[in-house]
Amino acid sequence: MTIKRLLGVLVRVALSVIFAGIFYIGWMAIALPTYKSGFGGLVVKAVIWILAPILTGLGFAVGPKIFELLPATEKTSFWETYKWCLAGCAIGGGIVWVFGPMLIVFGMFATGTMSVVLHEAVRIRKEVVSNKA
Repeated sequence: MTIKRLLGVLVRVALSVIFAGIFYIGWMAIALPTYKSGFGGLVVKAVIWILAPILTGLGFAVGPKIFELLPATEKTSFWETYKWCLAGCAIGGGIVWVFGPMLIVFGMFATGTMSVVLHEAVRIRKEVVSNKA
């Protein structure tokens, strides 16, 4: 792996974390006032908590796509990236939920970041294998 490629992966991961944070803060700005006001009862509260990993995963997926706006960067499928990020955030949020719903951010960010790194490794591996063939 070249230094240029490694820097590209690091920038993709960094942008993923930044945009996940932005999306999570946006979710909190809507969810916490709604949750505290008691609006809609239990159903609305459940929907709000289910939206947390969905929106945070979306933020993780947007980061690499923003990086791909640069010229001469490798393009990837948004949906391929998003499903990795969504799975990571859902798993992390689900694991940490038992310790308290407000702590899911730590699980989502840990596993969401790992899913982005893993997706990048798989993407590079596929590229290397296809170039050897």
